[in-house]
Amino acid sequence: MTLTMRQPLPLLDNDVLRTFVAIAETGSFTTAADTVFRTPSAVSMQIKKLEEQLDTTLFLRDARSVTLTESGETLLPYARRMLALSNEAVGRFRMPEMKGVVRLGAPDDIGERFMPTILKRFAEVYPLIMVDLTVDSSGALRRRLAEQRLDLTLINTAPGTTSIEGEVVHKEQLVWAAAKCGTAHLRDPLPVSIWEDGCCWRADALSRLDRDKRPYRIAYLSAHSMAQRAAVIADLAVAPLPRSYLTADMVALGSKHGLPDLGSFEVRLLKGQETSETIDAVADSIRYAYSEMIGMAA
Repeated sequence: MTLTMRQPLPLLDNDVLRTFVAIAETGSFTTAADTVFRTPSAVSMQIKKLEEQLDTTLFLRDARSVTLTESGETLLPYARRMLALSNEAVGRFRMPEMKGVVRLGAPDDIGERFMPTILKRFAEVYPLIMVDLTVDSSGALRRRLAEQRLDLTLINTAPGTTSIEGEVVHKEQLVWAAAKCGTAHLRDPLPVSIWEDGCCWRADALSRLDRDKRPYRIAYLSAHSMAQRAAVIADLAVAPLPRSYLTADMVALGSKHGLPDLGSFEVRLLKGQETSETIDAVADSIRYAYSEMIGMAA
């Protein structure tokens, strides 16, 4: 009897898988190319090679979007697991001392919008460091840091606050967020969606309304930024928000619309008493993420 030897299955390239995951997460070949530091044409060639290896189509493309096919959906969890395992293996040799747990705090708005991206990138570089994230108000996070229940935290503060130490990693303008083509800002009293006492955004907005003697009512009170935006999008209220938080169905209002112009706010990074290389690594990742965001906005 003659035995027929089968050809071995092709090995998947981690660089190609990283590109595949970047496209799946961004929905764009161009954006993914920036993420993996390649040209769009190089990214297209990588995906073509991967589709030939697997003998399937991974993406559906049209003029506006890129979406995963059924085969792409099947490959995605495998690709993520393979990249995570590769990072963990390399980390044990390249950074064997960089491991442990870092307790990080962030306000709700930062926790919702920026922390998933920051923590994901951090895990790719430092797979042996675990980050425990606590989301709370800025005041509560400062107390946790003082009680040594956090190693470092981000907080929102008014500009130039001298009573609070820490490093300013970001500064941004506040605007009145309103629904596109909405009428909430025309109502009297003005319906406002706002945070609880102690929020620097709330303090700035209400003090300026009081100064201008503009009647208002607190229509929605929540410590969660998602709820704030929901009230705005539904045209039930306006809310003081950073300009970068506005989505396509929201607009920024100010003095031209009968509302007082708002000030800015700062994001500060505060460290606790304990220091270590792992804590410094998390702090550096946060600084880099904000510097990258500032560069993109410039």
